[in-house]
Amino acid sequence: MFGYINLTREVYARMKDRRQGVIVNIIGAAGERPDPGYIAGGTANAGLMAFTRALGGASHADGIRVLGVNPGLVATDRMVTLLKQRAEAKFGDASRYQELYAGLPFGRPAAPEEIAAAVAFLASERSAYTTGCIVTIDGGKSAS
Repeated sequence: MFGYINLTREVYARMKDRRQGVIVNIIGAAGERPDPGYIAGGTANAGLMAFTRALGGASHADGIRVLGVNPGLVATDRMVTLLKQRAEAKFGDASRYQELYAGLPFGRPAAPEEIAAAVAFLASERSAYTTGCIVTIDGGKSAS
């Protein structure tokens, strides 16, 4: 959490001098869905959500926009490695990891490109009036 905050301090100061800039924090949906198995991470995510909203709510005065994206499960190499380990433990066969997608919205994790497209939009001029908000991309899981 403090890594985000400290980096934002450095970047924000430079953006403020230019009177323009966009910061998009990639946070994580665990801040919206508390999980007893992920208390530290969820707490940090919730804190980063509050930080992003608070700073973004005032940053317009400096010509800066601050936003956040909360991805749910995303099909990264790390996620696939973890699911292969779970599949090995559960089924005795790591190659069956995609069977673990069954409980996910739409039966799959998000593609990295789906998250990247949202970030690119939020950082673009097409979203020039957007600041102080968090976009959650988790297939609707947080809403249910």
